[in-house]
Amino acid sequence: MAIYAIGDVQGCYAELRRLLELIRFDPAKDRLLFTGDLVNRGPQSLETLRFIRGLGPAAATVLGNHDLHLLAVACGVSRVKHKDTFGDVLEAADRDELLAWLRTRPLVHREGSYCLVHAGIPPAWNAETAMARAAEVETVLAGGDITGFCRQMYGDKPDLWSDDLAGWDRLRFITNALTRMRYCDRTGRLDFRQKGAPGRHPASLVPWFDVPDRVPPGTTIVFGHWSTLGYFAGKDCYCLDTGCLWGGELTALKLDGTLERYAVPSLHGGYQKPTLAK
Repeated sequence: MAIYAIGDVQGCYAELRRLLELIRFDPAKDRLLFTGDLVNRGPQSLETLRFIRGLGPAAATVLGNHDLHLLAVACGVSRVKHKDTFGDVLEAADRDELLAWLRTRPLVHREGSYCLVHAGIPPAWNAETAMARAAEVETVLAGGDITGFCRQMYGDKPDLWSDDLAGWDRLRFITNALTRMRYCDRTGRLDFRQKGAPGRHPASLVPWFDVPDRVPPGTTIVFGHWSTLGYFAGKDCYCLDTGCLWGGELTALKLDGTLERYAVPSLHGGYQKPTLAK
């Protein structure tokens, strides 16, 4: 049995199938872990969702910000943006089944000594805390007021965690931290304006995993979301978003034993022009 973590697919289904051929994935004995953002911006969101859902227990995924955006559009809360490409999901005959499956995916997933999350874990939390906070959002998404949640999830505030946060403010912070975070200031306050690679950001900010006095996560974090960072290994974490959508690669990391990296290039040189507004 082999376990592979795979970076943001974002509808790049053809590349996903090539990557699985490269690693000789066998659903009868291997397991895939996806870092979220299964859909959007790439050309085949519907095929991607159907395939990963169809893998059953051979695959696990966390939710990314684009997955949540799809749910918000499906609820009628958000509008389709001009770069969105998940219309095939919204018009599919099995739309309801796919969206019901998607809304029950977690924000954080533990697999042995690894913790899977889309964007990262806030500097003030360890992995167990992140899972507990994520469960608060997951309960609302899976069985609570998903329409109300989608109406309230947009916005950049609050940007600093406090145990006193309550209601929608609390859920919004948790969601933003786990699905949108890249940079923080040195106190752990989240910043959503800067989206480029490290080295191009203001001196007042650092990548979330470089915040001084960051709480040790207690596990190895595997995340995606940050295509301008690309493949990264260090600070008790791995970033696997290597920008297939933008003309980069789709990456898999073998988690059991070797930590060997596999990658396939974007088949068409990218499906949209590179942008920092991912």
